Amino acid sequence: MTITITAFERSPDRGRGLARDMGVRWALEEVGQPYDVRLLSFEAMKEPAHLALHPFGQIPTYEEGDLALFESGAIVFHIAEHHPGLLPDDAKARARAITWIFAALSTMEQPIVDREMAAYMERDKSWYGEHLPMLDDRVRNRLDQLSRRLGDADWLDGGFSAGDLLMVTVLRRLEGSGMLDEYPNLTAYVARGEARPAYKRAFAAQLAVFTAASTG
Repeated sequence: MTITITAFERSPDRGRGLARDMGVRWALEEVGQPYDVRLLSFEAMKEPAHLALHPFGQIPTYEEGDLALFESGAIVFHIAEHHPGLLPDDAKARARAITWIFAALSTMEQPIVDREMAAYMERDKSWYGEHLPMLDDRVRNRLDQLSRRLGDADWLDGGFSAGDLLMVTVLRRLEGSGMLDEYPNLTAYVARGEARPAYKRAFAAQLAVFTAASTG
């Protein structure tokens, strides 16, 4: 059955690979599954047809036969469960990899996105200068903890897994902040993720959409 995912017709990330279809694309590339992409305008995302797939009117969604999923983490987990390559065979290692999926999307992503949204929505507010150091401290606290846990290992728990895929995807949201540069092992960790052929294919595919929209 053909897999179809949805993505932005004109991504607000300007082709930087930060839109949430990126992780889904990457996962599909890692497991060697072909997929189609249905591009959506912001208006189409609020139409009944899309809301039937994603009740919050966002991207990505995932369709395969009569199965429809939303939320990038849930989609990546589904892909990892049904195709070899993103979860270990050993039951305990598999459980640990799944734990890292949740850690990436809750423990790590929340303070990073809070900081990102404040920079976008509060920069012109009088309190922003006082608020930003607090947001930075929350992010650094999580980066400190993650850096200590990773140490000098290549991946979070043995071989590369869906947990690493989503953790790298989350950490890339700090691009341009300079914060990740304070942690050489995390910088190298993200670079290892970006060097994977499947990541490069997914990034190129997402960038091609932005390039086509910008020149069309």
